[in-house]
Parts: sequence; structure tokens; C-alpha cells
Amino acid sequence: MGKAKNPRRLADNEAKCTVRMLRVSPQKLNLLAQLIRGKAVSKALADLEFSHKRISTEVRKALESAIANAENNHELDVDDLVVAQAYVGKDMVMKRFSPRARGRASRIEKPFSNITIVVREVSADAAQAA
Repeated sequence: MGKAKNPRRLADNEAKCTVRMLRVSPQKLNLLAQLIRGKAVSKALADLEFSHKRISTEVRKALESAIANAENNHELDVDDLVVAQAYVGKDMVMKRFSPRARGRASRIEKPFSNITIVVREVSADAAQAA
């Protein structure tokens, strides 16, 4: 007497990975999401490998996790994968105070963010073009 299985929200040729609580602002993380969006996964991994951004290693791990999900959970071909979506969301914000002149204090906000990467298997010709 179990609960019915939830239907899969993604298409059969897609897999995704979500990383939460990344200690970077969503605006900075979105720069890396724009960098990999729409590219073949091999090209996206190379771009993240040579990026100078601090958070690029975490985004690279997320992309590798999405590739592993596609290969192991959904039996998709790794060579034909393309980054279909890469989007960023806000998470919590830590509020801290820093002392200022004349007995005042100013607030410092330390934001966290999430990134979701969806990879899609496409035909070999389209993967080469991307």
C-alpha cells in the first residue's frame, strides 16, 4: 500500500543536478551559468577548467555530477550531451555588521545561491555544432 511514484519531470533524454548553498552571490554565479549554457559538455568542462572565477570549481563539479546522472541513471551517451539549461537561484543571506567611524556600524550581507544544470542528449551532428 505505497504511494504512487511521482512522474519524471524531465524528458527521457535529460538529466539534471542541483547544488545548493554555494557561498557566492547569484549575480556572480550567473556569469558562469551564462558561460556554459547551450554548449557541448566537453567544451563547457574545458571553459570551467580554465576560468579564473573562484566558484568555477564548484560549478564544474555540478556539471560533472549532471553528466554522471545522465550516464548512470538514465543511460544517455556522454559524447552527445549538451548543457540545455543552467539557471541560478537565491538562497539565504547571512547578515553581519562591521564597525565604522564615530560609533556607527554598517551591515554586510553574505549571500548564498543555488545552481541547477540540465544536460540533454542530442544527435551527434547537433552536438558537434554546439
